[in-house]
Amino acid sequence: MTDAKDPERNRITARIGRVASVGANISGAVGARMMGADQHALARALRQALGRSKGPLMKVAQLLSTIPDLLPQAYAEEFRKLQAHAPPMGWPFVQRRMRAELGEDWETKFGSFEREAAAAASLGQVHRATSHDGRALACKLQYPDMASAVEADLGQLKTLLGLFKSMDGSIDSSEAVLEVGERLREELDYGRELKHMLLFAQILADEERIKTPEPVETLSSKRLLTMTWLEGRGLMHWLDEPQETRNRIAELLFKAWWGPMTHYGVIHGDPHLGNYALTDNAERLHLLDFGCVRVFPARFLEGVVGLWRGLKAEDMAQVAHSYEIWGFKNLNKDLIDALTMWARFIYGPLLEDRVRTIADDVPPAEYGRREAMQVRKRLKTLGPVLIPREFVFMDRAAIGLGAAFLHLRAELNFAAMFAESVEGFSPEALAERQAKALTAVGL
Repeated sequence: MTDAKDPERNRITARIGRVASVGANISGAVGARMMGADQHALARALRQALGRSKGPLMKVAQLLSTIPDLLPQAYAEEFRKLQAHAPPMGWPFVQRRMRAELGEDWETKFGSFEREAAAAASLGQVHRATSHDGRALACKLQYPDMASAVEADLGQLKTLLGLFKSMDGSIDSSEAVLEVGERLREELDYGRELKHMLLFAQILADEERIKTPEPVETLSSKRLLTMTWLEGRGLMHWLDEPQETRNRIAELLFKAWWGPMTHYGVIHGDPHLGNYALTDNAERLHLLDFGCVRVFPARFLEGVVGLWRGLKAEDMAQVAHSYEIWGFKNLNKDLIDALTMWARFIYGPLLEDRVRTIADDVPPAEYGRREAMQVRKRLKTLGPVLIPREFVFMDRAAIGLGAAFLHLRAELNFAAMFAESVEGFSPEALAERQAKALTAVGL
C-alpha cells in the first residue's frame, strides 16, 4: 500500500513530468521510424535518446540487451553501448537524503562519512563511512523520486517493445515486461535488499570462501542501505593471473550462482562484473549487490534439472515437459526444436564431462549472440512466441555468468560441477529449504 505521507511515493505529477521528459527524448527516434529509417539507424537514434534520458529507462534498456532473443539484434547491439554510470549528486542531496532517513542528527550516528561518492549508477550512489566501533561501511543512497520515474519509464518501455514487435514479430515480450517491472520495483526497496543480503549470507554460510556484506539495520531504511564495506579487486583485475588462479575464481563464481539456485531456487539476477570482488590471491569471493534477486518456485527448478537430464539422455519427451513446466505455450515440434537449439547452447558445457572453456574461441561480448540470432530466425516462422516471465532472469544471468568465465578464460569440468550441485535433487526438499530460509529473513 502506498503511504500518502511519503513525499517520494509513486506520484501522478512526478510521473507526468518524467513521461514528458523521456517522451521528448525518444520522439525523434519514433519519428525516424515513421519516416522509414532502417532498423540500424532507428536503433542508434533510440540508444542516443535513452542515453539522454538517464535513470531507470536506460538501466532497463541495458538489462534487456543482456537477455538473449528478447530484442532484435540491431537494438541489442546499440543498447549494450549504454552506460548506466552517471555523475553523482552533490552534498546537498546527500544531506537531504540522510536527514530524511536517519533524522537531523544523522552525522552523529557515524564515526565518519565521506562527502564524495565512491560510486554512482542510475538509481543511487554509494558513500564510504565508518561506524563508531571502527568498521568500514558502505552507504547506498537512492536518488529522489525514483518510484515515480520507474513507473513512468515502464510505461515508455511498453511502447518501445510494442514498436519492436511490430517490426520483428518473433518474440512476445509482454510477460518479460511484467518481470522486469517487478524486479525493478523491488530494486528500489532497500529494506528488501537488506533481507536479500541476509538470505544469501544464510545460504552461503558453509562456503567459507564466499562472503556477503553485513547489513547495519539501525542505519538503514527503504531508501538508505548501510552495510560493511568489503575490500577486494574486481574480476577484470585478475585476467592476466595464472590459469590456476583464474580457474579458482571461476569455480567460486559457479558455486556462488548455481549453489543457491539448485538448493534454494534463488539467483543473484545481476551478473554485472562489478558486482564481484576478490581478496588477495583470489582466495575469497565477495558478492556486492543484492538489489536484483529472483526467487523461483520449486517447480521451475524441476524444469531446469529436468531439461539437463533430458538433453543428457536425448529424451525429447522430458525436454518438452521441461519447457511446459517453464510456461511455454502452444508447444509443437518446430517450437521445441527452436527452443532446444538455445538449450543445447546454454547447457552445452554442463553436458560434456571434460575440462573445457565455457565456449571455445568466442569473445565475451559475443557470447550467445550467434545462437540467439539463429533461434530468432527460426521463431520468426512460428509467429510471436511468448517468453515466460520466470525464464527471463535465469537466461540473462546464465549468459552473464558465461561471459565472466570467458573473460577469465577458465578451464574447468563444468559438467562435473553441475552434476555435484544437483545430486539428489528433489523439488519437495528444495521447496522446504526455500520456505524455511525465506521465513528466517522475513521475505
